[in-house]
Amino acid sequence: MLNGVSIAITVMNSSPQVICSGLWRWVQGTGLERFEFLRAADEWIFCGTILTLADKIAEAKYEIFCDRSFRTKRANVSVRNTTGERTLQIAAESGRWYENGRENKTIIGAIDIDLGWSPSTNTLPIKRLKLEIGQTSGEFIAAWVHFPELTLQPLPQEYVRLTDRQYRYSSRSGAFVANLSVDDDDLVLDYEGFWERVRSNQQS
Repeated sequence: MLNGVSIAITVMNSSPQVICSGLWRWVQGTGLERFEFLRAADEWIFCGTILTLADKIAEAKYEIFCDRSFRTKRANVSVRNTTGERTLQIAAESGRWYENGRENKTIIGAIDIDLGWSPSTNTLPIKRLKLEIGQTSGEFIAAWVHFPELTLQPLPQEYVRLTDRQYRYSSRSGAFVANLSVDDDDLVLDYEGFWERVRSNQQS
């Protein structure tokens, strides 16, 4: 109220802008993911729906919210299959991670979330690290979501930038290694032996 006059102020929140949307196909079996990469006022958002036969017949959905530097802030993940539905709510703050409201102290200090069933989260460390060609990230810990159980576990991993649009990803001190190719938005085009982009709609 100002000078006895009530003033109503309406704040219009602009909808997130879609940077890219598309489909990934799982190379090793029957599976498809529809994904979206979006920009909000002060957040980057990744979301997707996964349909797969990797765990009988399953559907998984996720939303990941990152700050301007692509550090994970929170995420919502769900899986529905023949045994029912599971959900996982994740929050990260100052290197401390919480799953469904309880702190997981095994991943203290992690910055990135990593979804086991999706190549979307490879974009997070690629964007955040901004490696030069030939440069390595060194080993760091990611908060890995294991599917279909939706457990949150520490996963040591490393990225090496091979060319302008190619990276070598490894985890568990080299026990797993794969090459990744990415587009202009650093979203995966081909994840060696696991996923490939079959369609995309880029707005940027």
